[in-house]
Amino acid sequence: MTQIHLRGLIAGLAGLALAGTLAACSSDSGTSTGAVSAAGTSAAAPAPAKMPAITELKTATTSLGEVVVDGKGMTLYMYTKDTQGTTTSACTGGCLVAWPLTVADSTPTLTGVAGAVGSIATADGRKQVTLNGWPLYYYAKDKAPGDVVGQDVGKVWYVLDKTGTPIKPAS
Repeated sequence: MTQIHLRGLIAGLAGLALAGTLAACSSDSGTSTGAVSAAGTSAAAPAPAKMPAITELKTATTSLGEVVVDGKGMTLYMYTKDTQGTTTSACTGGCLVAWPLTVADSTPTLTGVAGAVGSIATADGRKQVTLNGWPLYYYAKDKAPGDVVGQDVGKVWYVLDKTGTPIKPAS
């Protein structure tokens, strides 16, 4: 193969692996630990994004209404595969690439948020923030404050209102 064709093949395979990881996290399983390469063998999933610890939870008005965001205005989500009041996150491995954990070093300050705030231990010893018993996550495709691109992804990811209640589409 020429060097140009080989580079294209490698780039294509890398894209397929990333797409498989993101698709796994938006599907009903949500617990992907890796991607499958075009050759059918398991490949390590990209490392999960480690978001900086938050210091504030607040509400902001978005196209979905008033939702819970971090201190910088980035939308936070819950995952229906988690059990409300759980002590561990159901999103692991490759899922965490698309849905990074919301972590805090101490209880965040609240502005407009009325739900109970707590935390659960992560696999690496950090504290994942919970609201009304739901572990909180970011969505990697939300790029700016107020983005709600993750809403209803895979019919398992939802924004929360100020009490920590998931906002789901009307059926």
